[in-house]
Amino acid sequence: MAPLLLWVKAFHIVFVASWFAGLFYLPRIFVNLAEVSPGSHAERERLLLMARRLYRFSSLLMWLALGLGAWLWLGFGAARFAGQYWLHAKLALVVVVVAYQHVCAAHLGRFERMANLKSSGWFRVFNELSVLLFAAVVVLAVVRPF
Repeated sequence: MAPLLLWVKAFHIVFVASWFAGLFYLPRIFVNLAEVSPGSHAERERLLLMARRLYRFSSLLMWLALGLGAWLWLGFGAARFAGQYWLHAKLALVVVVVAYQHVCAAHLGRFERMANLKSSGWFRVFNELSVLLFAAVVVLAVVRPF
């Protein structure tokens, strides 16, 4: 395996794991925002500031992970992956994870507009989706079950 490929792969893994760390924590901030009492403006603003910063940072990590993933796929032999359906499934899940990131942005926008209608319990369940997606992506990438 070429040394450059190993460096690209290593940083791809680092940025994917870091991106998911943001996706694990951002919905947890939403749980806290949904539980803030209406009169607690300082707490609400602090949580919104944290959520905005985390969303921006995780978006940057997303783009770095996607860019390095595309580099691995296109630059190091996309044709050799033909017929390897684990990769197709993994790429489909990557699309779902990107959509999850955008859904987080929509929820953040609703919190900023004070238009959230979801309960903290709903956000607790929503928070677990990122863990399931991460596990599925890792299993597909490592085990390559089909």
